[in-house]
Amino acid sequence: MTNEQRQPERQSERQETHDWSWAVSDTPIGPLLLAATGQGLVNVVFHADRKTAAAAVDRLTRRLGTGPAPEPGAHLTEAIRQVESYFAERIHTFTLPLDWSLSTGFNRRVLRELAAHVPYGTVVGYQDLARRVGEPDAARAVGVAMGSNPLPVVVPCHRVVESDGGIGGFGGGLETKRTLLALEGVLPQPLF
Repeated sequence: MTNEQRQPERQSERQETHDWSWAVSDTPIGPLLLAATGQGLVNVVFHADRKTAAAAVDRLTRRLGTGPAPEPGAHLTEAIRQVESYFAERIHTFTLPLDWSLSTGFNRRVLRELAAHVPYGTVVGYQDLARRVGEPDAARAVGVAMGSNPLPVVVPCHRVVESDGGIGGFGGGLETKRTLLALEGVLPQPLF
């Protein structure tokens, strides 16, 4: 078999590539890296200083199969606008198309339920969210899904709390979770 005959086989084995772009937005909870493909917002990364942003871009380049585009796409521009509006308390609901390609299986089901049915200013328990996706014994797995959320803030994992009233964990840090819940009126504003 010649190299020319092998070429189509190699191409079919390659990961599908996505055009994507990214930017860092300054917010009250620190810099957020936002990344979007042609399908929609694909990733939000907390504490996006230069080192964290570079690591996130490298990771996305591997996962999406191509490097970022030099110019922001329409979905990224709109994501930045909506995130800024959320923190300015001008919007309570994100209306962005989302690219779910960085989440699969149970995690994706839980995150989609969260995004669709836990509105601004409300919270849900890990156990209740497990029941909502038809897995009543999967509260711990819901916690894992929250920790793997590629779209925090927009897919509001900060709204998931412990059933006993505890705040629970949060990948962006507990102070970030408290700040987001205070912004939405669930908790009092932090004293400092």
